Amino acid sequence: MASGSDRNPIIIGGLPSQVPDFDPEETQEWLDSLDAAVDERGRERARYLMLRLIERAREKRVAVPEMRSTDYVNTIPTRAEPFFPGNEEIERKILNATRWNAAVMVSRAQRPGIGVGGHIATFASSASLYDVGFNHFFRGKDEGDGGDQVFFQGHASPGIYARAFLLDRLSEDNLDAFRQEKSKAPHGLSSYPHPRLMPDFWEFPTVSMGLGPIGAIYQARMNRYMHARGIADTSKSHVWAFLGDGEMDEPESLGQLTIAAREGLDNLTFVVNCNLQRLDGPVRGNGKVIQELESVFRGAGWNVIKLIWDRTWDPLLAQDRDGILVNRMNTTPDGQFQTYATESGAYIRDHFFGDDQRLRAMVEGMTDDQILHLGRGGHDHKKIYAAFKAAVEHTGQPTVILAKTVKGWTLGPNFEGRNATHQMKKLTVDDLKGFRDRLHLPISDKELESGAPPYYHPGRNSEEIQYMHDRRLGLGGYVPTRVVRAKPLALPDDKTYASVKKGSGQQSIATTMAFVRLLKDLMRDKELGKRFVLIAPDEYRTFGMDSFFPSAKIYNPLGQQYESVDRELLLAYKESPTGQMLHDGISEAGCTASLIAAGSAYATHGEPLIPVYVFYSMFGFQRTGDQFWQMADQLARGFVLGATAGRTTLTGEGLQHADGHSQLLASTNPGCVAYDPAFGFEIAHIVQDGLRRMYGPDSENVFYYLTVYNEPIRHPAEPENVDAEGIIKGIYRFSEGTSGSIPAQIMASGVAVPWAVEAQKILAEEWNVKADVWSATSWNELRREAVACEEHNLLHPEEEQRVPYVTRKLAGAQGPFVAVSDWMRAVPDQIARWVPGTYQSLGADGFGFADTRGAARRFFHIDAQSIVLGVLTELAREGKVDRSVLKQAIDRYQLLDVSAADPGAAGGDA
Repeated sequence: MASGSDRNPIIIGGLPSQVPDFDPEETQEWLDSLDAAVDERGRERARYLMLRLIERAREKRVAVPEMRSTDYVNTIPTRAEPFFPGNEEIERKILNATRWNAAVMVSRAQRPGIGVGGHIATFASSASLYDVGFNHFFRGKDEGDGGDQVFFQGHASPGIYARAFLLDRLSEDNLDAFRQEKSKAPHGLSSYPHPRLMPDFWEFPTVSMGLGPIGAIYQARMNRYMHARGIADTSKSHVWAFLGDGEMDEPESLGQLTIAAREGLDNLTFVVNCNLQRLDGPVRGNGKVIQELESVFRGAGWNVIKLIWDRTWDPLLAQDRDGILVNRMNTTPDGQFQTYATESGAYIRDHFFGDDQRLRAMVEGMTDDQILHLGRGGHDHKKIYAAFKAAVEHTGQPTVILAKTVKGWTLGPNFEGRNATHQMKKLTVDDLKGFRDRLHLPISDKELESGAPPYYHPGRNSEEIQYMHDRRLGLGGYVPTRVVRAKPLALPDDKTYASVKKGSGQQSIATTMAFVRLLKDLMRDKELGKRFVLIAPDEYRTFGMDSFFPSAKIYNPLGQQYESVDRELLLAYKESPTGQMLHDGISEAGCTASLIAAGSAYATHGEPLIPVYVFYSMFGFQRTGDQFWQMADQLARGFVLGATAGRTTLTGEGLQHADGHSQLLASTNPGCVAYDPAFGFEIAHIVQDGLRRMYGPDSENVFYYLTVYNEPIRHPAEPENVDAEGIIKGIYRFSEGTSGSIPAQIMASGVAVPWAVEAQKILAEEWNVKADVWSATSWNELRREAVACEEHNLLHPEEEQRVPYVTRKLAGAQGPFVAVSDWMRAVPDQIARWVPGTYQSLGADGFGFADTRGAARRFFHIDAQSIVLGVLTELAREGKVDRSVLKQAIDRYQLLDVSAADPGAAGGDA
């Protein structure tokens, strides 16, 4: 691997404009030489010479400006192609069998009464790319390490299944159960790469387009991070991401290219399948997507390899002395190339070669059929091998291979290059016959005409199958394979949590700071401490985590090559090649990708990491919710901290920073265990339980989401005989009413618990109401458990009926019940069905705004005085107090006047 200074020069390329010419005579000689080349040999020859000079300058490490794009030809010239070490004839037979089975599997899934869909065309275009990878490059896990990490293009999954079938990893029953995961269990195959659904097979979920590219970048970076910190030897691991050219329009696909170049991730290769088609039409019908992507990747600092033409073009390009053929290739738009893929050789002769006599002369000796079969580089095994080999041997930069293919390749004229090919799922008998003939498979017409088309297997002892097994044996095992080798971690004892459980004494701190204090103690643990991966999007100081800078340091593979402006401060900004903190800039998407890579390291590399991702809660599930779904699918684990939570807590920031709904969004993710704790001791129990569930002996594939606040409050010490079970399950009685004669119950979460306690006092002193205060640490978990009870009862009516935990917990409490939080009402309303009594919720529904905390809470009617009114309202509804008291309370507390509210505590960013 190139050194740090080579990989990340401050000036990447270019000629400084103000540098004086110290030898103008020599300069003029060079200019005269160029003029002579133009005059005597023509512009094309001069252009060629200039390009060769630029190429040589790069070889000599002379900084010259990057070209945005190069000619529409292969980057690797024929003379530079390496020896192909495989048996191309056998590999072609293997590929033909794979192509057939992939298409037949999807076609059979469309049989009457099933009709579950599937996609044929994507794999048909990329099959050769995968085959070369499987036979020569993708490393398995049999050597005890993580092997290579391959992000398969989601719509190509049928081809990956088809290859696994040939290797006896899957059976015919499996293929016939494609997209029938429950009805054909245990044989069912997921539609796309879904590790949660097939945890021994798939490693990375990729079909939510755009998440594969960003996931691959941060996986490659995580590999380097783990190696630098001595956690795992990932030096042999290479990350491959197979992507579509249409997929590159997703912002996540291109948005983080620069980090890969900046950190010199030469352990990463993108393979972009440029079949020139999106799902319903051309990607750039009027343009050239390969040229466009080349300029984007080059500008981002990537090594670009274009793989455009197959070997049949080599003789034509060799005789293109005037550059007329290359010019035609450069100027033909993608939409026209797509048309050429669907037309005859005569059409191509007339329209591509025909209007220039020099071009037409090149193909005079070729038949129309030969012209028709002038192919694309993404289908040529030798050219693909050359590109892949160059990619893995390149140092100092990540590499992208832009491979030109035909969507639906080999499937016949009804599929190849057609705009509708992505949606076409079933082959007719005539399609199947033509497909069979093209693949030279020994399948009879009778087999194709009677019922569902058969799968093809050349036999377990055949030359092709033995070749496949031998290749995978030589590369370290089968791919894709997901294995979990990680052992349970030795978890800290209760003493580690003691400090936070003592409370904050006379000091007021936010729950964010309470969590940070606990994290400090956990990171001191000799066994566990090094496994924490701190992640934040440029907000460590906001969250009070700058205290980690001097000890944990910020990860940067280049170290810190400058003097920090705050170097004399105790909490100075410090970067290190072995740093523990990932400071991913202003990119929640990048941070979440780091979170996923770290959270799945226990399976990817057999070494558990404990990611702790802290962010503005508004910009988590709302902004990157698809990635959190990806995290659950990838079975990743870790802690997610939605800091500055709540609709009214982040007072001055206003609408787009005021989060009153992320807990509701979190509730939709089955892999997410979400809590809204009020005090440090609650956080301690939740984190301890999370470490046990995710990293203990009976580890679960979940991740924890905690919403924490920036409002300073005094944290009480953990009560004696604390209800630890209630904290974990979602609710416990925090404060029992001690005076008053009319019973009521107040349920609150997070920052609202102190308001509830204040309301409890007012109700007792002014309204003779004896209210208990319950801390609802997790509305979501209460609902999830209750739903599970009802599901059991629905299906087991003959058994004793289960009672939800929240119902049992509140069974002895005398209502009414009033719930309050800094969230929209839909959050506490999740449990309304199971509360044993009259239930009302108060919440911050609507948009947030900038004002004092007190004014905002009065506006939403969730402050202590509004809680008092809420309790009195429910008591009046039950006839326990006269309704006249409601108007009295409104007037007494001036509840209709926002400005009358106590402004509340100010400051407290963390």
